[in-house]
Amino acid sequence: MKRRDFLKWQVAGLGLLGVNAPLLAVAEKVFDGPPLPDVAVAKGSPGPATRAAVNQIGGMTRFVKPGQKVVIKPNMSFARGPESAVNTHPEVIGELLVMCREAGAGKILVLDHVLQDPELCLGRSGIRDICNAFQPGICHNLAAESFFVEADLPQAAEMRTNAFMRDVLEADVIIAAPVAKSHSAAGVSLSLKGQMGLIYDRRVMHSRYDLSTSIVDLAERVKPHLAVIDATRVLATNGPGGPGNVIQPGEVIASADPVAADATAVTSYEWYGRKIQPRQVQHLRLAHQRKLGRMDIEALVTKRVTA
Repeated sequence: MKRRDFLKWQVAGLGLLGVNAPLLAVAEKVFDGPPLPDVAVAKGSPGPATRAAVNQIGGMTRFVKPGQKVVIKPNMSFARGPESAVNTHPEVIGELLVMCREAGAGKILVLDHVLQDPELCLGRSGIRDICNAFQPGICHNLAAESFFVEADLPQAAEMRTNAFMRDVLEADVIIAAPVAKSHSAAGVSLSLKGQMGLIYDRRVMHSRYDLSTSIVDLAERVKPHLAVIDATRVLATNGPGGPGNVIQPGEVIASADPVAADATAVTSYEWYGRKIQPRQVQHLRLAHQRKLGRMDIEALVTKRVTA
């Protein structure tokens, strides 16, 4: 039974019990509409494209409920401006903040464990300014060990423990908001790879464990509920820190499935001067195999719109 048929059946049962039987007519209208796409790609300037992409997959109220604690995880690890494509465009983060507030979020935090000087990273990326304009004090680089708590990863293949940001473990909703960029070790840095900024010790993922396997291990514990990939500019070579070849697709990709979002970004643009497929990115292939999402986007519904 399809989900919409099941829900209508449930409402019909309530009608037989004399509980608000007119809900059946409402259910017919709601659930007979076209299904939401699995992935949305919106073309336009960063803010409007972000809103358009999220709206196509059900809007922020699909993910954020009133009173919930939300963590937005951008890329802001490098002390460079938006034109470099090494950090998420600040207008993407600004629009996500507004949409979360519209959905009734009780608390919103923008968090990353940055790689370079925190003051320069947060300042030059433009993310701190746009966060402060929304609500001062919500954007943080959490580098001190006191902000982290050790947690197990029981489903992991290799990395079975690490220290996670306490706010992340307490969050009701995690939104991955990476910029689309290449990565010298992982191939690409997108929704799944970007979650490395939520833990204290990233070095072990490069030294003690296989990087691709540990990226997927990490997703077992902090898989994003919503992935919003900033592909307004794409660092197609020499990532993650650049400088490299920056292309400008002017797009934002959104999905409730971070693997599908990442796979869409992989197939949509050239990386290192050539086209590649999701199966060629080891951590995407492993995430698909471990059923954390789907990389077979040819079997999924993708909707493309202009903001």
